[in-house]
Amino acid sequence: MEQSIYKPGEHPNLPPPSNTVGPIAWVRTNLLSSPTNIVLTVLSIWFLYEIIPATLEWAFLDAAFTGESRDECRAKAGGACWAFIGERFNLFTYGFYPAEERWRIDLTFVLLCVALLPVLWDRCPFRKYGLYFACAFPFIAGWLLLGGFGLTPVDTDEFGGFMLTLVIGVTGITFSLPIGILLALGRQSNLPVVRVLSVGFIEFFRGVPLITLLFVASTMLNYFLPTGTTFDLLLRVLIMVTLFASAYMAEVIRGGLQALPRGQYEAADSMGLKYWTSMRLIILPQALKISIPGIVNTFIGLYKDTTLVIIIGLLDPLGVGRSSLADTKWTGLSNEMYLFVAIFFFISCFGMSRYSLYLEKKLATGYER
Repeated sequence: MEQSIYKPGEHPNLPPPSNTVGPIAWVRTNLLSSPTNIVLTVLSIWFLYEIIPATLEWAFLDAAFTGESRDECRAKAGGACWAFIGERFNLFTYGFYPAEERWRIDLTFVLLCVALLPVLWDRCPFRKYGLYFACAFPFIAGWLLLGGFGLTPVDTDEFGGFMLTLVIGVTGITFSLPIGILLALGRQSNLPVVRVLSVGFIEFFRGVPLITLLFVASTMLNYFLPTGTTFDLLLRVLIMVTLFASAYMAEVIRGGLQALPRGQYEAADSMGLKYWTSMRLIILPQALKISIPGIVNTFIGLYKDTTLVIIIGLLDPLGVGRSSLADTKWTGLSNEMYLFVAIFFFISCFGMSRYSLYLEKKLATGYER
């Protein structure tokens, strides 16, 4: 028998068996690992075979991309009429914002991306200054969108479309996280007044549907204000949406705080750290890491709930689409409208979910099994 030329413990790792890696192994493991999986795989392939060709034919192969009306689209092709989306694209994007001032929306979106870069990417160059800019961005965005101080004022009644969705969604996401953290800490506070107020706030907003709060913001709130007081509708909506999301965020973060071993709190106390110092350096970083899936899930739910503002007269993308379909030239093209809006929300929400997975993998401290 030939003796090994390697010393004990120095033999190189051998490659894995060929049937345990690669596409064939993946198919065997994920699609054909049991009789149930085989049946489900076959049914899924049959379903996709029935759906995908017909969808591609309707959406692309037999679709009309130009035209002045639905009838003209139908005369060209029997599939989707994307000319409707093309003609109303600016309305879907900017709402009723004045055309000559839409550069302000474009600039705000670019600045939003710049502000998010140091927040989401910890290796961003000059990240310290980028975080300062991110803190100042809400005020800059408000000035750009609303005007004043050298810019033409634009009333919020002219906000609409995807721009309105981003304003409500980004505002709610930005402010609900810090408020939710404070509410979660308040709910666990040893001070009875702080604890009772936090619990009351959380349970009230979690026990009332968002649509009810929006109705209160749009109609009933005026009855509680002094006569002659004007309170912008969009501002009322932003406040209600933020408070509603904060209550859910508080419960998500409270779950992360309760998941930490008691030893973490005791270790902070043994080091002589005061309450806020221990929370900032030890407790909250771990609790937020645990809560990442729930936090992002709350963000996605809030972002999709922005479509409820159509009930109180604000024209989000669905409102813009429904008003556009009232035009006799485009009546009956609801499939194209709903699909277009659904794609926008899918891209946004999918991006948030992917970033959530990236954070989970980046912050993972345990061993993968």
